[in-house]
Amino acid sequence: MNNIHRNAKIGRNVQVGPFTTIEEDVVIGDGCRIGANASILNGTRMGNNCNIYPGAVVGASPQDLKFEGESSTLEIGNNVTIREYCTINRGTKASFKTAIGDNCLLMAYVHVAHDCIVGPHTILANNVNLAGHIHVGHHVVIGGLVAVHQFVKIGDHVMVGGGSLVRKDIPPFVKAAREPLSFVGVNVTGLKRRGFTQDQIHAIQDIYRVLFVRGYNISQAVSVIKETIPDRPEKELILDFVDQAERGIMRGFRAHNPVNGSVYTKAE
Repeated sequence: MNNIHRNAKIGRNVQVGPFTTIEEDVVIGDGCRIGANASILNGTRMGNNCNIYPGAVVGASPQDLKFEGESSTLEIGNNVTIREYCTINRGTKASFKTAIGDNCLLMAYVHVAHDCIVGPHTILANNVNLAGHIHVGHHVVIGGLVAVHQFVKIGDHVMVGGGSLVRKDIPPFVKAAREPLSFVGVNVTGLKRRGFTQDQIHAIQDIYRVLFVRGYNISQAVSVIKETIPDRPEKELILDFVDQAERGIMRGFRAHNPVNGSVYTKAE
């Protein structure tokens, strides 16, 4: 038996499994599938052709002691898959919404806290935990068991290795891993899959060699990039991200000396 409020707005050809709750202030688009024992709670706005698996709790109130019951939403795009036992909270008065973009995949046990913005075509693997106010770009892959600190920003086309602790912002186009979280290269495979040319990828690699490999501090690296790297959209996007990184960005490449175990910055 389901508990579906008569005032909920449910589109055409929506399938709802048994023992599912859909509250009053909910909008569900056409062609969605809601699995058994799922909870779609007040403030949820769901696009078309979404697939919500059993046990997911979507649109719950924020886990924030500052939350005072204000009206807010969880906005889910089209073609989003939310697997078993995910929990996604709606926004607070900070931004009044949490948002999941089109064509995202949230694997089992993912938690997305209040006021997070997750861009389209993003994959959050099993047990990823996003604290509040996090911004994730588009075409991002975050590996399993990753925990992301509140207010962190993750740029477009980033890949984060499984089990990482993300305390600093991650600029676009890179791979990030290790502890503490560090640059481990440009996300070349992901960029090729998304149609980036070899020329674009080489330009991105040139920028990150300056920013993360040659041993400059951030302000020095930014100056060198501005002076030596030709202008192009990828350069502008990276420099804008670095300039706006309120938490600071993750550290550059650091290697372990096989002789004495010390850590050093790798030079070209």
